[in-house]
Amino acid sequence: MTLKHLKTILVALFVSHLQIGQSQQITSPKEHYGFHIGDDYMLTNYEQTESYFKKVAAQSDRVLIQEAGKTEEGRQQYLLVVSSPENLKNIEKYRAISQRLGRAENLTDEEAKTLSKEGKPIVWIDGGMHSSETVGTHQLIETFYQLSSSQDDEILNFLDKVIVLMFHVNPDGHDLLSNWYMQYEDKEKRNMSIPRLYQKYVGHDNNRDFFMFNMIESTNMAKLLYVDWLPQIMYNHHQTSPDGTIVAGPPYRDPFNHIFDPLLITGIDGVGFAMIDRLNIEGKPGYVRMDQSGFSTWWNGGGRTSPYFRNMIGILTETHGSPTPTEVPAVAQRLVPRNGLPNPIGPQKWHFKQSIDYSVSMNYAILDYAARNGDQLLYNFYKMGKNSIERGNKDNWTMYPKYAEQLEKAYDEAVASGTEEEAEPTQYYRSKVIPQKYYDAIYKNPENRDPRAYIISADQPDFATAVKFVNTLIKGGVYVHQSKAGFSYGGKDYPANTIVVKANQAFRPHIIDMFEPQDHPHDVQYPGGPPIRPYDAAGWTLAMQMGVEYDRIFEDIPVPLEKTEYGVLMTPPSISVEKGKAGYTISAKANDAFIAVNKLLKSGINVFRDENTQDFYVDAKAKPVLDGMATDYGLRITALAKKPASITPVNGLKIGLFDYYGGSMPSGWVRWLLEQYEYEYELFYPQDVDEHVIAKYDVLLFIGPGIPVGKDNGIPRRGKQIEKDLVPEKYHRWMGDLTKETSIPILKEYVNNGGKIVTVGTSSGWVYALGIGIDNPLMEENKDGKIEPVSNTKYFIPTSILAAEIDTDKAENYGMKKDAKIVFNNSPVFQFQATDKLYSLGKFTTDKPLLSGWAHGQEYLKDTHLGLVALLGKGKIVAIGPEVTNRGQSHGTFKMLFNQLYQ
Repeated sequence: MTLKHLKTILVALFVSHLQIGQSQQITSPKEHYGFHIGDDYMLTNYEQTESYFKKVAAQSDRVLIQEAGKTEEGRQQYLLVVSSPENLKNIEKYRAISQRLGRAENLTDEEAKTLSKEGKPIVWIDGGMHSSETVGTHQLIETFYQLSSSQDDEILNFLDKVIVLMFHVNPDGHDLLSNWYMQYEDKEKRNMSIPRLYQKYVGHDNNRDFFMFNMIESTNMAKLLYVDWLPQIMYNHHQTSPDGTIVAGPPYRDPFNHIFDPLLITGIDGVGFAMIDRLNIEGKPGYVRMDQSGFSTWWNGGGRTSPYFRNMIGILTETHGSPTPTEVPAVAQRLVPRNGLPNPIGPQKWHFKQSIDYSVSMNYAILDYAARNGDQLLYNFYKMGKNSIERGNKDNWTMYPKYAEQLEKAYDEAVASGTEEEAEPTQYYRSKVIPQKYYDAIYKNPENRDPRAYIISADQPDFATAVKFVNTLIKGGVYVHQSKAGFSYGGKDYPANTIVVKANQAFRPHIIDMFEPQDHPHDVQYPGGPPIRPYDAAGWTLAMQMGVEYDRIFEDIPVPLEKTEYGVLMTPPSISVEKGKAGYTISAKANDAFIAVNKLLKSGINVFRDENTQDFYVDAKAKPVLDGMATDYGLRITALAKKPASITPVNGLKIGLFDYYGGSMPSGWVRWLLEQYEYEYELFYPQDVDEHVIAKYDVLLFIGPGIPVGKDNGIPRRGKQIEKDLVPEKYHRWMGDLTKETSIPILKEYVNNGGKIVTVGTSSGWVYALGIGIDNPLMEENKDGKIEPVSNTKYFIPTSILAAEIDTDKAENYGMKKDAKIVFNNSPVFQFQATDKLYSLGKFTTDKPLLSGWAHGQEYLKDTHLGLVALLGKGKIVAIGPEVTNRGQSHGTFKMLFNQLYQ
């Protein structure tokens, strides 16, 4: 060996040693925070964590850190890209491969196989979405440290074969919750009973926003997931598990959404089996799954469920644990091994570190699965997208439950009438075998095909809201087409700017889901038994909720159209306002008209309502404001040569919006909504009612729970589980209850003195007890002669969309369509005899009002009123039963609230 060779080897060894030494010098959480992640009674906050992310990213060659947008409160979010140094040097190559395979455009199977071998699987791991679920936040920190610093062979293998995306979902809540918990010097007094929601507007509902993207945080996350990176696996950490278990995870229970590719479901199963296997190998019992965990793959809208509609394997776990030590209780039925819980755990004291260890193990199980199956994950991702494109290019029939029911009904009727001989049941399973001709009559019926495209005409009354709907699709990774000129198709003329959404793209399941009704199966514990509640909504079709008008197209559209770029949002076409000698009208059919009205009122310009057209009227001096509105919002503003004959002044009201300690999510959504439409409001609390502070408001809004109804005290216990002496004094006035004995009489007095109370959802049931002739039609006499609510074995309507008829002649409904699509969640409805002081806002006029979702016993709603107005003394009560402001999604019914906010 020459001296030169020896020097070369020594230099190489030195460099290698230096690199290893540097990797071992990564700052540990203990060095940064002053305690180990998982220590009892100890939490980090986001301010500390942001600096830790930056510090480790600067120290480790395994980490890229990228800004990912600000939160609602202005904190910076980051994407942490973690992989081997060599992978990070080529990160754009691997990101591009994932995008190409995920979109599946212009690729052959052979090209996709080649790319799958060249690429690296991408796995998303997040934490912190729900801030009181502190395991999720802290496992992210611990996993990040281990991946960025460890020399363990298994971790090095992960980093070599996988690209990991790590994301903190809710920085605002992290600071709020942790700072609250850590403010108590006495560890035994540390608690998570924060005074307000841990996301600025919607708290826990930040995980209900992933097809709508109202919140900034969900928009930031969608861009990363569906536009920029397209990971194959998305892991969303939550807590807590069912009593007597440690983790609830995949595989999940039925039903799964019928439009999924079967590869998605088997992909979820594969990852789930890898997770439970690892925990069992490591001696970590208590993993519950399938029907024992309660989580399904039906719903779109959650962090881990929405990826399903983009062919991504979404993983949710709910993990037991807290920084304050807890107990794993003994639950008898969960101490017996079964398929859904093969490895039960006994009762014991449980520490935070154990939860962190479980979470890190599950992260590693997923990374191990991806490392072993990377090329297959990438190819399957492509294959699901390719299948979607092919389904969108030809006739396709989705196998909805309604078709199976029609099939069986047609056969049974034929047997009953004697036109068909009943087939013998199969030997082993005693199944009812139905001749194929019945199958063909339904599953090959052209009327039952899936649409190949949807046309959203630019001449609909509220095109700006239609554009908002389309932008939710674009944020979610869908592309659309738009016409630059008018065209004719199917005997109908469409103007320029009309939007066409084609289904022949990889994310077709999401497109179908946003336009078509959900057909939730009748899911009960046993025939005739109680229903099994859906994980969240049963029906949510967004185009229906938003009141978008669209045409279904079942063939190719041979029309010149321009395709949008991925992730590039649309704006409504600008409209010029001609000079009007006698003023202008603003179409009240457009939701954004209310933004214009509020801007005009704030500018000191008088606004009126045309009683004949229901539109808003302003005089000629309003033109500068109107020019901006027409340009920015595409509002239809008509110049007038003659002033309308019958106009009424529109005056803004001083709005009080009810909230309570701990925070109301329905109220929070309306806070956000009022701000979007430029209403001014103040929050008021239970003590403000009892102390008559509410007298300063013109209108009181109670959205969701609040006013006591029946046996319910009105406010969920979640907002009251803390002793007053543990709460800083500035929050004391937020605490307390509304009571039947004290608060309800004060509210009645407020109305009699000229105030207005508007209720939406649960609180609307307060009118039953006012003694003004309003009954609850969902009550019946039981076998003991007592009047009680109709049993859920007879009537059960979880969040779904129903058809209703609106009385558009009433000022409270101005601008609404007569045929409304209403979001309904076991909502209050009303029965009464109408008078000049008690009148209806709308009714359910059929015994089958269901449009999307699940409505067991829907016939009970026939001829019931969905909303009412009661004039009491000098004031007014407006009670609206259904969720017309539902999570900031139901744009089609926003006007039912907005109209109440003016005099």
